[in-house]
This record gives sequence, structure tokens and C-alpha cells, in this order.
Amino acid sequence: MYSVDNKKKNKNKLIDETELVELDGFMMGSKNKTFKIDGSEVRDIKVVDTKLASALVNKQVSKKYEKLIIYLTELLVDDDDSGETYREALNQIEKFRQEIKNKYRKFLKQKELEMMSKKLIILQKEANKRLLEIQNNIYKYENENRRSK
Repeated sequence: MYSVDNKKKNKNKLIDETELVELDGFMMGSKNKTFKIDGSEVRDIKVVDTKLASALVNKQVSKKYEKLIIYLTELLVDDDDSGETYREALNQIEKFRQEIKNKYRKFLKQKELEMMSKKLIILQKEANKRLLEIQNNIYKYENENRRSK
């Protein structure tokens, strides 16, 4: 468990707001967009300490990753002749990878990133393979119809 140390010299003094906005850290989110702390509502909480932030980010990314894996397996198991589900799977994989790259990379460990990446690459290859098969089958079907006419 982590604790926050509030024994700073400038406690209860307003720091320049531009300094607070420019701090690099992880912005916590909630469903209601507000947090209740000691009876008062706080809108934005930015975690600056990387140890604290990495634990929060790891939990949040793990939830998103598990939801993505379940969604992708449903898409890949579904039989679709048009290939739309495979395109959707590829789009979701790329969206997740970009989100991790842009938002969470500096808070996650390299080992965690590699583990997620390996599973996503396997699913991405499978979706690409099936999409290519569908496209080849459509191409063959169109060529056979042209020849028979």
C-alpha cells in the first residue's frame, strides 16, 4: 500500500497554476469525473510519482487488455464471409497499441509491454491470415464467374 506525504513547506499555499498544469504525470479518471475526498469534490487528480502511477496504470491497462482479448476472440471465432469482423479486430488491436504507446508507455514496465505485445501479434496475424483467405476466395470466385460468361 502506498501513502502520500503531505509534510511540505508550502502546504496550504497556492502554487502558480501553470506549474501544476505542466507537471508530467498520469491523470486519473472516474465514472462521475469527480472524486470525493474528505467531503469535498475534486475533479482532476494527476499522479506525478511514477511508482504510484505505474501501479494505477498497470491495473487500468490490464482491465482494458482483458476486455480487448475477450472481444477479439469473439470476433475471430465469428464466421463472417465479408471479412468485416477481421477488419474490426485489426482496427481494435491497432487502436489499443496506439493508446498504450501514447498514454501509458512511460508508466509500464518493458516486460509487461512485451507480454501484451506477443499475444496481440498472434491475434493480429490470425486476423490478417483469415482476411487474406476471404479476399483470395472472393477474387477466385469473381474470376471463375468472368470465365464462365
